[in-house]
Amino acid sequence: MILPIVIYGDPVLRKKTEIITPEYPGLKQLIEDMYETMYAANGVGLAAPQIGKAIRLFVTDSSRMDDEEPGIKQVFINPEIIEETEEEWKFEEGCLSIPGIREKVDRPEEIRIKYQDENFKKHDAVFGGIAARVIQHEYDHIEGVLFTDHLTAFKKNLLKGKLKDISKGDFEAKYSYKLYQPRKR
Repeated sequence: MILPIVIYGDPVLRKKTEIITPEYPGLKQLIEDMYETMYAANGVGLAAPQIGKAIRLFVTDSSRMDDEEPGIKQVFINPEIIEETEEEWKFEEGCLSIPGIREKVDRPEEIRIKYQDENFKKHDAVFGGIAARVIQHEYDHIEGVLFTDHLTAFKKNLLKGKLKDISKGDFEAKYSYKLYQPRKR
């Protein structure tokens, strides 16, 4: 099932997420739905907060991004980045939760991450290049961080109006999305 993607301005995108266990209700279906949602939106990664769930889960498929580099299709549950290289590289990023904005972001070229897969098997792996970038972007989501947080103060200031418009629904997206509606008292 394709789920609506949460758009910039929703507090769930700023929450640090909760660890999950194998008993998490409907986890297998949730993972399938996240992949289906990501593919329908032409994404290469999707984190649980982007579908309104404040849990430590994201999915990636960077094979759709770069023909020259082997991609990785992987489920990451309860991940923890434990090492990053000092060498960074700049690359243009976008985000399904921030439609229409793309900016160059510096990120470490290589990371080491501990995580559990969809069967809760533990892994300790090193990723580099595009795969590392996609993983770091999605990892940021489960930490309550957005790619725009990595921009300079000048760039953030330039984007302030666009971000406000996005939070009000003034954007175009060819996928299902959900705007934040504060509860009225």
